[in-house]
Amino acid sequence: MSAKIEYKQKEIRVYLSGEIDHHSASLIRASIDDAIIHKKPSMLVMDFGEVSFMDSSGIGLVMGRYKLMKTVHGRIRVENLSPSAYKVMVLAGLERLGEIKQKEVV
Repeated sequence: MSAKIEYKQKEIRVYLSGEIDHHSASLIRASIDDAIIHKKPSMLVMDFGEVSFMDSSGIGLVMGRYKLMKTVHGRIRVENLSPSAYKVMVLAGLERLGEIKQKEVV
């Protein structure tokens, strides 16, 4: 699991790749939280385009970042979810927290 974090014009964009499980989510969480706390963005975009596996830790990762973004008066968007990950996120009710987008099929 890896996460590349970019900051541009009050937006933090996180490109996630690999597998998201309990262990990897805790490592990624710390780096995203640090960026949010120091940069105070108005938008956090989490790109799941290169995620090959995700368990319930992926839902927790999104929910926790949503709560942190609320403390800095920001919003969250989740992009490029696989069809199965999209379905799980919608079933968990995450579309009420922010924008959730499935990976576009080309």
